[in-house]
Amino acid sequence: MIQRIDHLGIAVKSLDETVPVYEKALGLKCGHREEVPSQKVRTAFFEAGEVHLELLEATDPESPIAKFIEKNGEGIHHIAFYTDDITGQLAQAKEAGCRLIHEEPFEGAAGKLVAFLHPKSTHGVLTEFCTSK
Repeated sequence: MIQRIDHLGIAVKSLDETVPVYEKALGLKCGHREEVPSQKVRTAFFEAGEVHLELLEATDPESPIAKFIEKNGEGIHHIAFYTDDITGQLAQAKEAGCRLIHEEPFEGAAGKLVAFLHPKSTHGVLTEFCTSK
């Protein structure tokens, strides 16, 4: 069952250029950075109340983030919902007719298990489910 919005994923060309803007202009503090090789991205996380912002920088020109930026420019990439039952959430979405990008959860950023729904199934919004391992 979905418990909350966990984070908003924001595609950026450069963490080194973008992180200072979020820190100086918005007064947010970057909590941590990490590389997620399976997704070909580097991430930087910020806390904004109960929700996190996840900046995503491509590490490969063929990565989903690089392709997103090429097509759409920088901006909001996805919304992530925290769930206590990611497998059940995926089954519910599939039963409702959603196209799953991932049939099984995999390890994502911040040590969480993640899986995505195709944006064509969710009215243009790339949707992530995430949960603690």
